Amino acid sequence: MSPDQSWTLSPGVLIVAALAFGVYLRRWRAVRGSGSPRAAADAPVWRLCCFAGSVLVAVAALVSPIDALADQLFFAHMIQHVLLLDVAPILGILGFTKVILRPVTRAVHDVERKAGPLAHPAFAVLLYIAVIWAWHVPAAYDFAVRHPLVHVLEHFTFVLAGSLYWWHLLSPIRARLRLDGMGPVVYMASTKLFVGALGMGLAFAPSALYPYYVHHVRVWGISALDDQGIAGLLMAVEQSLVMGIAIVVLFVRALNESERAQQRRERYELQA
Repeated sequence: MSPDQSWTLSPGVLIVAALAFGVYLRRWRAVRGSGSPRAAADAPVWRLCCFAGSVLVAVAALVSPIDALADQLFFAHMIQHVLLLDVAPILGILGFTKVILRPVTRAVHDVERKAGPLAHPAFAVLLYIAVIWAWHVPAAYDFAVRHPLVHVLEHFTFVLAGSLYWWHLLSPIRARLRLDGMGPVVYMASTKLFVGALGMGLAFAPSALYPYYVHHVRVWGISALDDQGIAGLLMAVEQSLVMGIAIVVLFVRALNESERAQQRRERYELQA
């Protein structure tokens, strides 16, 4: 059977995406046109491209044929989850600089202070793992795909958990509880290993675990068990790739920060 590859074109998703990009673009242009000598560095074009990419990824996950295929193939649903949980949040946060976020910096710090333990990186790790594992419990997963409002809630929790998780690693705003030294490596390893284990468990499970896909009309001649295996491998491989790339990026950033700190110390010594 040929799969349904139609576009969903949900008005709500398109409106939210347009508003988010419009607000960001207005702030980016304000910083870029401020006349500051550092304007180009405070709002570089590549940051704009990152945020635009984040919006496009989210839109692709929710209204493109990926969404239609997700109702027919488990591995397409896994691609949708990966885009919402990791790719869109990463690109979105990379779109910000300290200057771009300056109008909301104080509010962010106030929320962080009032959130208490919920602002701790450990909570972000627990939330990330809990959201992924909970929604992949067969009963919860099948309930979500059969009920549109629950499905929307599932997608929202993925975006929320992914955004909080990657904020602690990539935010340009210095947090009260900052990950330093080997902290980012431990932070990611403790998360990605648990999620990767779930992916491998799905990949090598002896039987198909999700009744929705078992009883759904199969497309492209892919059995429910093979579909589940592909989805599990996608999850495990994506987690490994993201962790590896993120560690390299964070290592390079740490080197740059160390070099800038050394340059500041040298300038201070010369002035003293």
